[in-house]
Amino acid sequence: MSERRAYLYKGVGETVGVVTLDGQPERIIATWDGDDPLDVEGVRGVARIRKIEKAFASAFVQLPGGQDVLLPLRPDMPKLVEGGLVEIEIRTPSRRDKAAVARFIGEGEGEPRVLEPAFTVEQQLRLLVKSGSPTLGEAALAAVEAAEAEALETVFALPGGGDISVEPTRALVAIDVDLGAREGLDAKRAARQANMAALSLAARVLRLKGLGGIVVFDLVGRGHDGQAMVTAARNAFAADNPAVAIGAISRFGTLEMTIPRRGRSILDRLQDADGQARPEFVARRLARALEREGRADPGGRLTARCAPAVAEAFAALDAGVADRLGRRFAIEAAPGWAVDRLEVSAS
Repeated sequence: MSERRAYLYKGVGETVGVVTLDGQPERIIATWDGDDPLDVEGVRGVARIRKIEKAFASAFVQLPGGQDVLLPLRPDMPKLVEGGLVEIEIRTPSRRDKAAVARFIGEGEGEPRVLEPAFTVEQQLRLLVKSGSPTLGEAALAAVEAAEAEALETVFALPGGGDISVEPTRALVAIDVDLGAREGLDAKRAARQANMAALSLAARVLRLKGLGGIVVFDLVGRGHDGQAMVTAARNAFAADNPAVAIGAISRFGTLEMTIPRRGRSILDRLQDADGQARPEFVARRLARALEREGRADPGGRLTARCAPAVAEAFAALDAGVADRLGRRFAIEAAPGWAVDRLEVSAS
């Protein structure tokens, strides 16, 4: 029987929730101070139609104070006009260069306004893990940092040998299954076990990274039992339903599926478009490190060194850290340091 647990960490400038599955991180939910509260899955409101793009069967709409949201048009919807009002729900938040996507609920009345805000991180955790309250404190911070570290990995070991690599591209997520060394098994049985394990592991990793859309598995071996593999995929990705679609195994040995995107990928917070650590994320790691060192040495002076871009991003968190520790820390920008390099010392 699988066991899920929830952890909630409230740090300086961030609130982060983690769900673990049998002790392994499965989901990360994060909000940062300064986030657009309207660019979140589940927000409902009355929006004004700014522009209709008939060629793309879409409209751009706006909630008050929010950015443009893409509203797909369907034949069964009433005729919409620019400047008119619609009631919408945010279905998919924005991600990097893509606008948020809304779901049409009905024609709007009155003035543009928010009717229902999104769930908080704690509310989302309670929906995902229905037993008990989330774990707080140091255990929660440890769970958050372990989950973030794993989310940034590319290669994941399979139980019994072999591994998978999970690599997102602009078009799809590619998952390569490597057999590795599985002792005591014939090749066909070893390949079957590796592929089955890969489906279960990849389902957790994709949820952890917050990835969806088209997913392609490059399975190991030949002569796959298609029905068994598709059934195993359905079971592995059951937690992502509704709207998971799984195709048949191709003659090239690939298994394709689509997984709905229901939130912003945590990778968008942790990395930039080039896969490098974002200074805003590292600044939050720095704030955590200062708090940790400050608790260990309540009377000590703290000195932190980091890349200049991180020091600049930390400026938004400086007052919050001072509220928790007092003004007993100094930040030194170190030219030439990699963005993800940090040092904190006490004296």
